[in-house]
Amino acid sequence: MQGLRSDAEFTLQLSPTTASPLAINISESTHTTIQRLITESPVVIFSRSDCYMCDVMKRLFYSIGVYPTVIELEEDEIADLAAFNCHGGGGDDVAPVVFIGGSFVGGLESLVAIHLSGCLVSRLVEIGVLQGVVL
Repeated sequence: MQGLRSDAEFTLQLSPTTASPLAINISESTHTTIQRLITESPVVIFSRSDCYMCDVMKRLFYSIGVYPTVIELEEDEIADLAAFNCHGGGGDDVAPVVFIGGSFVGGLESLVAIHLSGCLVSRLVEIGVLQGVVL
């Protein structure tokens, strides 16, 4: 039938002047790119596609009505994030990690602890991600 196309035929066409806020500029250093991504979005998760903890972290945000910017990392990019030393200690929990309002929160355990303490929602309201929430 004419007029029906498969999903494979739909592609996003960006003109050379169209810039996504998450665009990767190859002239930027890895450190600069990571820092820019963290500051441009109120909630950023650095994730891996095959990680159940990453999925749990995303679902926690979705359940409270927040849709974070999710940066899916490949294995070689995980080393770049670790080199960024975003969490100060250089531990093994490189992904998932979450930044809220430009500040490092940590991995899944840290996020859940903040949520259970009642501070997560108030922090999200504070940075303007959630509105009209009764605390």
